[in-house]
Amino acid sequence: MSLDPQIASIIETLDAGFPPVHTMTGEQARAAIRSRFVAPADPELVTQVQRRTVPGPDGPIEVRIYRPSAADERSVPTLVYAHGGGWVFCDLDSHDGLCRDFANRIPAVVVSVHYRRAPDEGQWPAAAEDMFAAASWAADHSTELGGDPETLLVGGDSAGGNLAAVTALMARDRGGPALAGQLLLYPVLGADFDTESYRAFGRGYYNPRPALQWYWDQYVPDVADRTHPYASPLHAEDLSGLPSTVAIVAGHDPLRDEGLAYVAALQRAGIPTVQHYFEGGVHGFMTMPAFDICQRARAQACAAVNEILDKAITT
Repeated sequence: MSLDPQIASIIETLDAGFPPVHTMTGEQARAAIRSRFVAPADPELVTQVQRRTVPGPDGPIEVRIYRPSAADERSVPTLVYAHGGGWVFCDLDSHDGLCRDFANRIPAVVVSVHYRRAPDEGQWPAAAEDMFAAASWAADHSTELGGDPETLLVGGDSAGGNLAAVTALMARDRGGPALAGQLLLYPVLGADFDTESYRAFGRGYYNPRPALQWYWDQYVPDVADRTHPYASPLHAEDLSGLPSTVAIVAGHDPLRDEGLAYVAALQRAGIPTVQHYFEGGVHGFMTMPAFDICQRARAQACAAVNEILDKAITT
């Protein structure tokens, strides 16, 4: 197994620079991560970026809506997206570049969701319920947004991938909204910290095991709750009825094994599932646009989403 050469050249610097969030409060971790953020001088152009609030289960939820450059007046898919950050940090700004890129590459209307972050803004299932509420709102307002009501997707990276997967389960169990697909980028799917990939990559690969354990402690402090499918989709006994899935798995990621296990479980359940495995990737690599592997992964993920949508239209 080999790390991507571009990532390998700076992995020690990346790893050393990751804040020791497991020693902090949620507020301190958010401040530490936010202090590292530098907005690009020339963000990728889209037709429109709109900020608004949508109804949530415990108050308004802030969203940022991106209209793709290539869409013009035609309707396009709608992707409701949850950012990563261990359910604790990151925000609409941290994933602005990724959402702009997805909006143009698919192309799609992207609804980026600022869900409640643990522990002080809300613990499980607050973030999941916010994401579900945002997806439900997007389904009801897709035409207004310029989206095709028949092609609603959910997606997310890391903890956001968890929220997307949970939203798909909730939508199935609650009778809607109808989803055309889910896009899961190295998602958090279970709380098993002793997998082979945790043992191999839990140190020295930018997303350390102590931080991952701390994320769970902030979001789902009661260990008994961590086996609930709406916390750990990998524990769902029944995956039938879920939408077609695109999953991105990074080879040098503690979460690698749970990603592979979920893909296998979806396939056993008969869910059309496309997996793209990037051996040289580390956790979070798709938000590192300077790396060639990031650009390849974004292109392949969006192409796979379009294949799912094309099949949905023709069947």
